[in-house]
Amino acid sequence: MDDRTPPAGDGGPHETPGATGDAGFPAPTASTAPPETAASSSGEAGEEQVSSSPRGRGRRARGGLSRQKRPDTFWGSVREVVLVLVWAVLIAFVVKTLLVRGFYIPSGSMENTLQLNDRIFVNVVEPTFGPLERGDIVVFEDSKGWLPAQPDSGGGPADAVYDALAFVGVLPDRTDQHLIKRVIGVGGDRVVCCDGSGRITVNGQALEEQDAYLFRGSAPSDIAFEVVVPEDHYFVMGDHRDASADSRVHFSELVENSAFISHDDVVGTAFVIAWPLDRFQWLQNPDDVFADVPDGSSGGS
Repeated sequence: MDDRTPPAGDGGPHETPGATGDAGFPAPTASTAPPETAASSSGEAGEEQVSSSPRGRGRRARGGLSRQKRPDTFWGSVREVVLVLVWAVLIAFVVKTLLVRGFYIPSGSMENTLQLNDRIFVNVVEPTFGPLERGDIVVFEDSKGWLPAQPDSGGGPADAVYDALAFVGVLPDRTDQHLIKRVIGVGGDRVVCCDGSGRITVNGQALEEQDAYLFRGSAPSDIAFEVVVPEDHYFVMGDHRDASADSRVHFSELVENSAFISHDDVVGTAFVIAWPLDRFQWLQNPDDVFADVPDGSSGGS
């Protein structure tokens, strides 16, 4: 499947152009200045006395420096931290809802593509725009009851914090109410196990899965079946077929279409392994495995 701009006016004192350079020259006196310029010279001399007096400059410099170095109040800093956290949570929630979502892998059913405790990110946008493709790795909600009921552990404060952060998307979802499998058949496809060479076929086309993503030594399937996938549903299987309780083992359950995953239950498609770092990789759809599969019939049973 985390700067601070000083408030306006808190910078150093503004230097008046020419004030420092004029400080070494005495102001002209009224007796030597021409009458017509006496008023303006007097005004300029007054300005120079404020900015060029060593004592005055010291007061201004000290005042400006004290304003610049004045520390923020404790509660002001706390408020800034809280605001940053609130914005971070809001952004994470929007990203989770509209773009991506994080999960961790709790079992070995998708080995070796995904391994135990891998952290992945899921594209939640793709299912919005239409059906998934054969070969996609899909995360879906367990609305058909494939998983046993989750015991109520009571949970402590740490669990509550983790679950809250997982809900907004800051941490990966660790609940057992989601599963991850690979899409083998889409609506209308006839999926059969197996042909004379032990390969699964989709609409009569055999799939060469062994070197693409199947767990080494795992057969495509030890369970014989022949199904037509209902529209807006998917037939899914794990890459480690010997350790995956997928669509193959749910044909006889009482829930309608219990062996098939409804498009409405799809959370998204996995596109990257983000953690651990030595496992970082982009997850690609093995297009060549399904490239020759013809379109299935419409209106599957």
